[in-house]
Amino acid sequence: MRVRDEALRELMDDPHCDERMLLRTVRRFGLVNRAVSGWDAIYRSRLHPYLRARAKEQPEAPVRILDVGCGGGDVTLSLARRARADSFAVEICGIDPDPRCLSIATSRPPEPGVSFRGAYVADLVDAGEQFDVVVSNHVLHHLSRDQLRELLAHTDALGAELVLHNDIARSSAAWGLYAVGILPVAPGTFLLTDGLRSIRRSYTVAELQREVPRGWTVTSPAPFRVLATRQSRSTAGV
Repeated sequence: MRVRDEALRELMDDPHCDERMLLRTVRRFGLVNRAVSGWDAIYRSRLHPYLRARAKEQPEAPVRILDVGCGGGDVTLSLARRARADSFAVEICGIDPDPRCLSIATSRPPEPGVSFRGAYVADLVDAGEQFDVVVSNHVLHHLSRDQLRELLAHTDALGAELVLHNDIARSSAAWGLYAVGILPVAPGTFLLTDGLRSIRRSYTVAELQREVPRGWTVTSPAPFRVLATRQSRSTAGV
């Protein structure tokens, strides 16, 4: 647990994994994310202040938000609902390159201002698309060091004023608590095996801070969480 195990592969990352187990896993991500992902704190401390400032500056212009690696779309939808409840105008697009995972997101009842697409971030960069905010949840630990640098570079190319990459912080305590806490919802899924592997693949705050370029900050917004943030000067301090 002292060293990030980048060589360890998660079962769900295998394109030939059991599709039924994969889909059950993705459907239960909503429960897991509500319990451990810390988006309540991130929304209140980071996204809400940004949306409030933008609403004052440009009240008629919806904020464009990109959710990278959205999976089944539960975080995408949760952020959209929070913003709408606070009377902020947003357009949120969730992208995921895996059509199996994306099928769960696209099968959900449509919601105002929310869309889902099968794409990589690089596809959007190549198309010249621009977003005000970019977020991701549990994506960073899937990436190699080169892929991490590429993702952060693509984030810059999308022109986002605020970027929030939220992930697990590796620790023995996180591993032990997850191993016990996930048992009630793990049967028939990859949640137990992949969750423990995810923790072993994840960064600590100090490790991730060493990997990100100048201008990025890495913090812990909630227990066992790591958050890589970049915020432009025009929105800093909102």
